[in-house]
Amino acid sequence: EKAVAEWGKLQEFMTPLAAASIALPPAAIRFDLGLVSTLFRYLPRMLQYPNVGLLLGPYSNVLKKLDIQEPFIRNWLDMLCFLLSGLPADGTITAEVAFMFAEWYRPNVLLDYPKGGSEGIIHALIRGIEKYGGEVRLGQHVEQITVEQGAATGVTLRGGKHIAAKRMVVSNAAMKTTLRLVPQDALPAAWQEEKEQSSECPSFMHLHLGFSGEGLKEAMGGKDLLCHYMVVNDWDKGVDAQQNLVLISIPSMLDPSLAPDGMHALHAYTPATEPYDLWKGLDRKSPEYAQLKIERSQVLWKAIERVIPDIRQRQDVVQIGTPLTHERFLRRHRGTYGPAVVAGTDIFPTCHTPIKNLKLCGDSVFPGIGMPAVAASGMVAANTGMGLETLKMHKQMLDELKI
Repeated sequence: EKAVAEWGKLQEFMTPLAAASIALPPAAIRFDLGLVSTLFRYLPRMLQYPNVGLLLGPYSNVLKKLDIQEPFIRNWLDMLCFLLSGLPADGTITAEVAFMFAEWYRPNVLLDYPKGGSEGIIHALIRGIEKYGGEVRLGQHVEQITVEQGAATGVTLRGGKHIAAKRMVVSNAAMKTTLRLVPQDALPAAWQEEKEQSSECPSFMHLHLGFSGEGLKEAMGGKDLLCHYMVVNDWDKGVDAQQNLVLISIPSMLDPSLAPDGMHALHAYTPATEPYDLWKGLDRKSPEYAQLKIERSQVLWKAIERVIPDIRQRQDVVQIGTPLTHERFLRRHRGTYGPAVVAGTDIFPTCHTPIKNLKLCGDSVFPGIGMPAVAASGMVAANTGMGLETLKMHKQMLDELKI
């Protein structure tokens, strides 16, 4: 009863905060004087809600204000915060959690999966870019951002091909990856050192499986297979403890096209808890690397076995990802889950850099991990980088979006 009462109190308190968090859309933000104009249309609506001053602090301030004591609620919210930002409640900005409350706890809301898998989101973004005359070049590895006379002029691809920038270069790579893409002498030493000292979350372990769905319900003791599972081995250790939290997604439960008939596709991972230093310097083709992959993936297998006891007998395709995989394919410095920007202590940097015409987007400059941060802050970088002469067009776009 105490837990139910505390959760009800929390939901009631979060309702206006959730409304305030979505009152200012990311599409309206820009980091120049034009912000005064775009912000003005939304600020009165945002300020009408109580406690908006809490939005920029850590979410633990909300829990403290409401005297939330029930261990399960605190653990659950720590886990949600950790999945959103890579940090527990005492490091996650309240605005991010409030936005999640606005989305997750609306009536009849379900935690689903994009049609076509995660790739479906990418294809949607590509369609949007191409619809307005843009071009997307996939599989093009950027070796360097070219800088001439203090201004970004384009990018050089692996193989030496150069693509010139007409207006600006926007890097969606993480901050420390971007630092390694620009010429060494292009950035002021003090600015570069400051960014190099910024904290990052640990990395991942991943397990991708293709497995047989034959007789699955019987093997699961009559239970139906769901799309999402979360496994916490020991709440007392904390959600950020090594190999303690495992997330499992089986998207073929919702979109059968993601696996052959009679089969399922599964992804399990440990978010932001795998130390990079365990893997640093290993040759990906060595027996030592192969053995460590087997050892460190056992926590993922065991979590899945709590759902599908005979999963090892059902597996048909097995792919294990490590921090080195994450570093290589996603170009994340040290395979990081994302930046560790601690709410109340640290401040997200803006999209600006000391290099003219080089802007930043992504989770190094905007709350959230991965694609949501890139999509939101990409708009911010574009609106800022195009300059004040596009302010009228920016406001027209906001009108057309009806936000």
